[in-house]
Amino acid sequence: MKNINLGKTVQQVPNVIAGMMRIGDKSDAEIRALYDSARTAGVTYFDHADLYGFNFPNGGYHLCERRFAEALNLSSSEREQIILQSKTGIVDDPWGYDQSYEHIIASVDRSLTALNTDYLDVLLLHRPDALVEPEEVARAFDELEATGKVRAFGVSNHTPRQIELLKTAVTQPIVANQVQLSITHSSLIAQGLTSNTAGADDAIVRDGGGLVDYVRINNITLQAWSPFQSGTEAGVFLGSPEYPDLNAAIDRMAQEYDVDATAIAVAWITRHPANMQVVLGTTTPARVTSAAQGPDIQLTRGQWYELLIAAGHQLP
Repeated sequence: MKNINLGKTVQQVPNVIAGMMRIGDKSDAEIRALYDSARTAGVTYFDHADLYGFNFPNGGYHLCERRFAEALNLSSSEREQIILQSKTGIVDDPWGYDQSYEHIIASVDRSLTALNTDYLDVLLLHRPDALVEPEEVARAFDELEATGKVRAFGVSNHTPRQIELLKTAVTQPIVANQVQLSITHSSLIAQGLTSNTAGADDAIVRDGGGLVDYVRINNITLQAWSPFQSGTEAGVFLGSPEYPDLNAAIDRMAQEYDVDATAIAVAWITRHPANMQVVLGTTTPARVTSAAQGPDIQLTRGQWYELLIAAGHQLP
C-alpha cells in the first residue's frame, strides 16, 4: 500500500480510505470482517460522518460511528494504530448546513462518545455553509485542538475560495478536502485540459476554479469519494453497458496488471501527482482487498489518458 503525507503534516497515511457510511445495518461479524480486510490490505484510515446512519431504519445521527465502536471494541493500543476521521455540518430537519461554533463542538462530542474514543485524528466540515462565519469555525477548531479532541482539520466538497474564506480566521492547516471524483466524474481534472475550448462541456468551471491545482499548491490532500460511481446518477460504471469503451479498456489493463477492475479504477485516481486518497464505500471485504491494490499500479501516461477519453472526455 502506497503511503503519502496528509496535507502539510508529516503524518504518513495510506492512499486508500475505508468509508463507513453503509455499515449501519451490518452485524458485528460483518463489520469486523470489513475492518480486518482493510487492515490486512494496509488500510488504516477509516472515514465517518455524524450524518451516516440517519436514514437507516431505526437509525439516526452517529449510528455508523456507534456500530463501528460496538462491533470492534478496539483496545487503546489498536486505536492508536488507526486513523479515525469524521465529518460534521449537515443537518436534516430541515435539511441544511450548520458550521456554527455550537454545532461543531456538540457534534464532535457526540462523535467521540459514539466512537468510544478520546480524539478524532481528522475532522472535516462536510459541506460548505452559505451562512458560515469563519470566526465561529476558528473558535471551534481552536477549542477542539486545545482540548486534544481533534488533531487535524479539513473540509469536504469545498471550492478554493471557500477554503480561502475559512483561512481568514482559521489558523490550523486545512489538511484535506473530500470531493466526488471518479474516471467518469472527473470534471475537476478534465476542465483544466479543455479550458478556453469553446463548446466543450468539460471547459465549464464547476469547482470554483482550479481546485486540483489549488490543493497541489497549498499541500491539501484530495480525498475522492464515490470512486466507482457513474456520475451524479446512481450506479457504478464498472461493468455498466453505458460505458462499453471504458470497461473494455479497464478490463484489458486489469488483465495486463493481473488485478481486478476495481484496482484499475483506483489506480487512475492515485496515478495523479496530486497524491490523492480514494474513499471506498463498499461493505464487501473482497472489494476492499481488490481496490487496495490500485495505488501500487503505476499506469503509464498513455493508459491514464486512454481511460479519461474512454470515459467520454474530449481532449483538444
